[in-house]
Parts: sequence; C-alpha cells; structure tokens
Amino acid sequence: MSIDKIAVLGAGTMGMGIAWAVAAAGKKVVLYDLTQEIVDKTLSRIGRGLEKAEERGQAPEGAKAFVTGNITGTANLEDIKDVDFIIETVLEKIEVKKDVYGKLSNILDDDIIVATNTSSLSITEIASAYKKPENVVGMHFFNPAMVMPLIEVIPCIQTAPEVVDTVMELSKAIGKKPIKVKEGPGFVVNRILVPGMNEAAFILHEGLATAEDIDNAMKMGAGWPMGPFTLCDMVGIDIALAVAETLYEETGDPKYRPAPNIKQHVRAGWLGRKTKRGWYDYSKK
Repeated sequence: MSIDKIAVLGAGTMGMGIAWAVAAAGKKVVLYDLTQEIVDKTLSRIGRGLEKAEERGQAPEGAKAFVTGNITGTANLEDIKDVDFIIETVLEKIEVKKDVYGKLSNILDDDIIVATNTSSLSITEIASAYKKPENVVGMHFFNPAMVMPLIEVIPCIQTAPEVVDTVMELSKAIGKKPIKVKEGPGFVVNRILVPGMNEAAFILHEGLATAEDIDNAMKMGAGWPMGPFTLCDMVGIDIALAVAETLYEETGDPKYRPAPNIKQHVRAGWLGRKTKRGWYDYSKK
C-alpha cells in the first residue's frame, strides 16, 4: 500500500508537529481544523519555526520551502477524502473523537487506515464509532512531534494485523522509531511519565520545595534532561490532567489521582507554554 498523501486532523500543538514531521519526510499533507483561521495560524507557525531553524543552522537551506510546499490547509472535511492515510489529533475527549470518526465513516473509502494520536483514551471505544473498526489504530507521537523520534503504535481489540504492519512501516518511512504497545491506559511512556509529573505537583502542593527546585532536583539528581514542571508546561497541563484522570478512572488506583493544583491550573486556563502561563510564566519570553 502506497502512502503518499496524509491528512492530519487537528491543527493544535500536536497536529502542527505531526504535519511538520510528515511533510519534512516528503509526504503530502492536508491539515484540517474547524476554521480556516486556526489552520492558517498553524501553517504560519510552521513557516516561522522553519525560518528560525534555517537561520540557526538547525535546518538546511530550503527546508522551509520544502516542508511548507508539502502542506495544504482546509476547514472543509470533504477535502480529505482523497488521501491515503489519516492521523487524527483532535481534542482529547472521547465524545469529540467518536463524532469525528462517525463523520469520517461517510467520507473515506473502506480501505483507508485512521490512526489516532490519543495519549490515553480507549482506542477500542474510538474504533467502535468508525465504519471499519479494523482499520483504526493508535499512532502516538510525542511533543514536539517534528523532533521526538518515538511513536507508540497501539492496536486495539479490533485492529487488523496488517494495519499494524502498515503503521510500523509508515513510522519508519517518516524517520521515526516505532514500538508496538498493547492497549492500556497511558500506554508506556505516559503510564510512567504522567504519574511523575503528578507527584511533583503533589510535592509542590505540600510545600516541600518550589517548582524550580523540584525541576533542578530531578535534572541534577536523576539525570532528567528537563524537570517535571518544565516538561509539563511543554506537554500541556491539560494533557497531563487528562492522562492522569484516565489512569485513575481506568485502574481505580488512588495512586493516579490528579493533584489538586493541576486541576486548578487547568481551570484557570494556565495550560503551559501554549497559553504563555503554566507552572512558569512565559509571557515575557
């Protein structure tokens, strides 16, 4: 199966990075979101990011023209019906995702694979909303997707074996390092990582140390490349909360209960770098 044209559904932080990574690998990309304004803003961010990377010597000359030339944007879902593959990265809410998969059922040919970038939701439940559940699979990228090499490939109970093989090969074709993971709450990375960020938030909540000191402790004492609060701000505090809530709900284990200050930050709209305020203030950076 030749996969040359890929639709990325959702032009948020992850959608931006995935579109960038896929286009940089020479694939044609159709980036979709609900409004053209959202799509155009994301396309501009990709262009600016590549321009800066070229200026700093982090990308070869011509990278911006090559990558952006491979991406088109749309707010019309009908525009994706001629693609070879779908990567879905819409809002991390099961009802929203199932609604999208219902709409895709009316648009796509029966042989099109739809990969969800969900970080914690049940892929089995997502697949149940699609006309060909055997063609649904997890394809979990990591932020920033244009840089991070890992992809977790997660078959659900309905996924056909040949679909998994196709996604493993596609992951390699776009320069990533895939690992196959059984479906389970949080998969592998977030099952380990989010409880660490959550525990750091509990430590801060209890007043044992400042966020900065906790970050420095994990960098200098545990060899982490960045501290848990810096990482949480990069990932998005809302994403960390969503994963923590899923782990808690799916397992019933109280060790996964979200820290109260994580909930407070999300309620305040302090989601991290993407809102310029999270555990740290980025408004002047």
